[in-house]
Amino acid sequence: MAIIEIKSEITGTVWKLKAKPGDRVEAGDTLIIVESMKMEIPVLTEDAGTVKEILVQEKDPVAEGQVVAIIEE
Repeated sequence: MAIIEIKSEITGTVWKLKAKPGDRVEAGDTLIIVESMKMEIPVLTEDAGTVKEILVQEKDPVAEGQVVAIIEE
């Protein structure tokens, strides 16, 4: 099984978690929503798989390029 790291593309604050460990996701699904400068930016998966781990909680700060979730193909 391949392990895929999902990274935030922007610096901001975790506004909402849309997936949890064990969820099956398809390419293009939103895992997390990050709020930055009053805009909601979705963190998407490019690959289908099962969410193995969400590494952030709501209201956590995130940096651009930070790994926020792990997907298992």
